[in-house]
Amino acid sequence: MEEIELIFVYNADSGVFHAVGDYVHKIVAPATYPCKLCAITYGIGGMKNDWKKFVGSRDLPVKFLHKDEFAEQYPGREAEFPCAFLKKGDELELFISAGEINRTEDLEELKALVSRKIQELNLQELNAGEK
Repeated sequence: MEEIELIFVYNADSGVFHAVGDYVHKIVAPATYPCKLCAITYGIGGMKNDWKKFVGSRDLPVKFLHKDEFAEQYPGREAEFPCAFLKKGDELELFISAGEINRTEDLEELKALVSRKIQELNLQELNAGEK
């Protein structure tokens, strides 16, 4: 069976300069911050512990990329961010769209969305067979 990985992609660029700008933007004008995934999963001190525990308890590897890192690793792959992909071997398929993420209002809704999508695809059983 192929290795399956869940890849979340932020609608933000990597690097210290961008991180500082994003941090200020979230505080000064949170309603206009363009990355709902960042806004929901990060607090003032970094990634929220509840989200860390949630993704760490999944039965598949989870990776996080900024949109510039995604473009570098997957050149030519177009997407609307934030979103999540499933990587199966060398293939990448959209798992959660930007629209779905942007409709979530809080961390509990995001966790429920991810759990539901994993159940729909039966990923936990597929991945458990590889261990």
